[in-house]
Amino acid sequence: MTLPDFLTYAIALAIAAAIPGPGVIAIVARALGAGLRPTLPMLFGLVLGDVVYLAAAILGLAYVASTFGTLFVVIKYAGAAYLVWMAIGFWRAGVTAETIDAKADGGGAVAGFVAGLLVTLGNPKTMVFYLALLPTLIDMTAVTMADFTILIAVTFLVLVAVMVPYAGLAGRARIFLRTPRALKALNRFAATCLGGAAVAIAARAG
Repeated sequence: MTLPDFLTYAIALAIAAAIPGPGVIAIVARALGAGLRPTLPMLFGLVLGDVVYLAAAILGLAYVASTFGTLFVVIKYAGAAYLVWMAIGFWRAGVTAETIDAKADGGGAVAGFVAGLLVTLGNPKTMVFYLALLPTLIDMTAVTMADFTILIAVTFLVLVAVMVPYAGLAGRARIFLRTPRALKALNRFAATCLGGAAVAIAARAG
């Protein structure tokens, strides 16, 4: 692969990632309800999901999506169910700063990581990007192991660069609104966003 190939991939991925979807909504909702730091494991889970699809595309496993369609459906609904569980937790969160901070972990780093992974694996937009659009952007047959390593690094850098500002702004909004009433409203807004992301994932075809 050449430098223009990597740039083409990076630009296309950045545009696709920046378009609000279930992943962005989940990241923003998590940051609103728990702050920036507890959101990072979910972000890393999202990135891993992208890497899984990237590997599938490069290895020529596009047929997996159709051959194991039932598995992808199960993953999709598992991700949606977990977002609903998180939404219920935020909706029921206490109305004081102390109780919100005590629950800020939102199920732990591992749970957040798994949630991010499931959201990406169950997101048809991500599936379409890697298994349908990516082969039109770069020559998949020319990708070497070194190229694949670089693509993974580019994927990580691009997604972090796109998602962290979303999470950072949401996290700062939470910090500035520290009154009990504002915290309650924020947590319920976060719960609504998470529920919306779950519905979006469950309702999409693919």
